[in-house]
Amino acid sequence: MCGIAGWVSYRRDLTTQEAVIARMTATMARRVPDAGGVWIDRHVALGHRRLAVIDLAGGVQPMQAEEQGRTVASLIYTGEVYNFVELRDELRGLGHGFRTRSDTEVVLRGYLQWGERVVERLNGMFAFAIWDVRSEELFLIRDRMGVKPLYYYPTADGVLFGSEPKAILAHPKVQPRVNREGFCELLTFAKNPEATVYAGMHEVRPGQIVRVSRRGLTKHRYWALTAQEHDDDLLRTVDNVAGLMEDIVQRQIVSDVPLCSLLSGGLDSSTVTAMANRAIADREGGRIRSFSVDFAEHGSAFVAGDFHKTPDTPFVRDFVDHIGCDHTEVVLDSRSLADRDLGRAVLEAADFPLSVSGDMFASLYRLFQAVRQNSTVALSGESADEVFGGYSWFHDPQTVNAGTFPWIAANISKAFDGTQVLDPGLRERLDLAGFEADSYASAIAETPQLAGESAAERRMREISYLHLTRFVQFLLDRKDRMSMAVGLEVRVPFCDHRLVEYVFNIPWEMKTFDGREKSILRAVARGLLPRSILERVKSPYPSTQDPAYEQAVREEVAEMLEDRSHPAAPLFDRAAIQGLLAQPLGNSSSLPGRAGLERARSIGAWVKAYDVQLDL
Repeated sequence: MCGIAGWVSYRRDLTTQEAVIARMTATMARRVPDAGGVWIDRHVALGHRRLAVIDLAGGVQPMQAEEQGRTVASLIYTGEVYNFVELRDELRGLGHGFRTRSDTEVVLRGYLQWGERVVERLNGMFAFAIWDVRSEELFLIRDRMGVKPLYYYPTADGVLFGSEPKAILAHPKVQPRVNREGFCELLTFAKNPEATVYAGMHEVRPGQIVRVSRRGLTKHRYWALTAQEHDDDLLRTVDNVAGLMEDIVQRQIVSDVPLCSLLSGGLDSSTVTAMANRAIADREGGRIRSFSVDFAEHGSAFVAGDFHKTPDTPFVRDFVDHIGCDHTEVVLDSRSLADRDLGRAVLEAADFPLSVSGDMFASLYRLFQAVRQNSTVALSGESADEVFGGYSWFHDPQTVNAGTFPWIAANISKAFDGTQVLDPGLRERLDLAGFEADSYASAIAETPQLAGESAAERRMREISYLHLTRFVQFLLDRKDRMSMAVGLEVRVPFCDHRLVEYVFNIPWEMKTFDGREKSILRAVARGLLPRSILERVKSPYPSTQDPAYEQAVREEVAEMLEDRSHPAAPLFDRAAIQGLLAQPLGNSSSLPGRAGLERARSIGAWVKAYDVQLDL
């Protein structure tokens, strides 16, 4: 797992710009601590930071391929290709030789054999850049589900790019500027493909190739979800999903460094952990190490609400007793989650404000720090809800038919808006409702359709598509930033494109055959998990309820409000914030209750730390 950065300029000699590409690459140092390097040719500069996972000694980058004694291509790559062994064998049969055991070299030699279409053969999570020396072209390529990030910034004579915005922002010609569209992206849960918060900066869309040449920049998608007939009956469907999951987990436990699993006591992470534990036992006679998170102030004081209905720890312990994995409970002090140094570290990892769930970002960061002391790679249950239909709003007819993104229409999600702290005039200019409507219409317009499908099935296909192409990106981005900031690689078995394609086309009636959410996955997991977890209702990643955390957030917001010269001051409604600060602090703090304060805190910190130029 790695971090990449680069610069293409057809009008400049970049061999004199080593200091610039070194500075861009250095922004990835916390993401990947093991090694770094740069490679520069006349019109291209490539930088790389590496977290060694496969072939620790041999996978050094940037990596070049030679033919007849001259360099023909150079690659910088981040991610894991899980079928690289099979591809390497195929390429050897076609006459290619290999100097390393790394998947990086397989991607590079694959490009020489198949060109950019090599990506169609890759199974994994990845983002990479290939410079073809022969044609002086750059290819930016991202995995199908967007597990690994990749950003780019077109220039007058080329492009800048990097794994994270910070790599591009480190270039002396780029200023962090935010216009109306970018600020709307920040404030809404729309996640328009290719759009970013920063003006002029774009994201390579999942399943997309961006090609840069002297003629300019072009884009095309090599993969997208399609609507297909599903001919398997229920029994075969469950068997096929089980077989896919077993194969995926078998591939994803391969690592030359310590591997573990992230365990929440929910259906998703428990299924992955149980399958991984069984595979490791069969292969090595061992057991998987797992980690869960809780807060010291929870325990018997947990208060059930619309968002978090049950605490995780009792279910985690049921699972550990049932499976016998090597488990560690990471117990966090809620008060520490509001620590300002931690807040700065989290902001620097994310490169943008943390919406209204700041404690979730902070606790993930702390959890991953603890995990990283023992493991370099972790398996996650992320994305199962998007794939199998696990959220409550999938099953609420009123929300499903609301004519907007269901997570926005859901009453739960409305509680996390937090935009009441913004200046009324700014809110009017932004027209967030109009922005959401346009974003929704664009997403629906591209949803594939199946001839002869009923209106109800067509609508649930749309709902699934929205989650698999929009909502899941919020979660994948959060997990990538917080994990890679501490040098931890998180793998996401439920994002394997074979599984996503298959389940996307299972009729909704079959997906909910037992009247529950995630019916197919629950059927797969039966026999693997204790009954308590099989019957547990979906509960999101935990959030602290400690009023001491909210008190610390209030103090930081109050300080910002007192600073009339604060660069973010024009963005806020002082009276609205003062009203929130004046409300009595209860015995329990809820995520919805502090949403406005979290929104003000995160935007204010970001504008000041990044010296953001606002063009609103």
